[in-house]
Amino acid sequence: MYTANDKRYENKEYNYLPDSGLALPKISLGLWQNFGDSADYNEIRDIILTAFDSGITHFDLANNYGPAPGSAEINFGKILKNDLLPYRDELIISTKAGYEMWEGPYGGRGGSRKYLIASLDQSLKRTGLEYFDIFYHHCMTPETPLHETALCLSDIIRQGKSLYAGLSNYDGKTMHRMNHRCEDYNVPYIINQNRYNILDRGIEENGLKEQSLKKEKGIIAFSPLAQGRLSDKYKSGVPEGSRLFGKEEYCKGIGLDDKQIKVISGLSDFANERGETLSQLAIQWLLARGVTSVLIGVRTKTQLLENLAALEKAPLTQDELNKIDLICNI
Repeated sequence: MYTANDKRYENKEYNYLPDSGLALPKISLGLWQNFGDSADYNEIRDIILTAFDSGITHFDLANNYGPAPGSAEINFGKILKNDLLPYRDELIISTKAGYEMWEGPYGGRGGSRKYLIASLDQSLKRTGLEYFDIFYHHCMTPETPLHETALCLSDIIRQGKSLYAGLSNYDGKTMHRMNHRCEDYNVPYIINQNRYNILDRGIEENGLKEQSLKKEKGIIAFSPLAQGRLSDKYKSGVPEGSRLFGKEEYCKGIGLDDKQIKVISGLSDFANERGETLSQLAIQWLLARGVTSVLIGVRTKTQLLENLAALEKAPLTQDELNKIDLICNI
């Protein structure tokens, strides 16, 4: 029988979303990879419970997280039922819909009322929840009018199936337009979830970060370690046994070339000078850049604890942020 650590909130800090009374932990746990049907249940249970014992209150899912779509939600639902149910009111649980889920025209990528409501109902069944705390539209879908998606999000909130709404993988221009539609229907849209890290600053380039600040919306950053590249093991190239070893074409696609390896090596050396790992530096960088919460994904409890230890390190100064930019040739 699981009993949560009674010191889980000691010396922990939580960031309030800019235009909301909701606070998120500085580090949240994402269940995108390693928590579905290919994972060892006992291992993922250990990771999730260790996270909660360490003050992580936010767990992020999506309908298609697997590998088999829906399997991460099923596993989390079991852990919730068997271990975390007494603590439900201490948890922020989010899910998303937008990418392909089932056969036919109504289960593919989209933001239609038909798809979003059907998907959310399925997610509630898989997890055993009565409601989600945050429900995201997972991706921009030009074929669906923004007002239809916004009205659907409004109805989902009014029906009590989610407390808040979020947008994921939107750019600044589309987020700006969608924000107005959400205002039209009184949607409590409070947060954006986007890829953001030292090596990938796309949300700065496409206007999403700027619009989030202007509209007073939070940002939760996924892929903070750039799929593992922002870790010390890549400072000398792709190591044998790593997830990217032997995947030359994929590495080219994500920009992992000699130039980037040189940048990673420089960042690793800088992190070591500060007495921390590159992974910890990468998390600190995001928090220093105004992110509400950093959404980590881990394969082991050791990785989880290493990432959490970033919060114990000295915050980055502006001079250090400038040095990181110089290392990255920005």
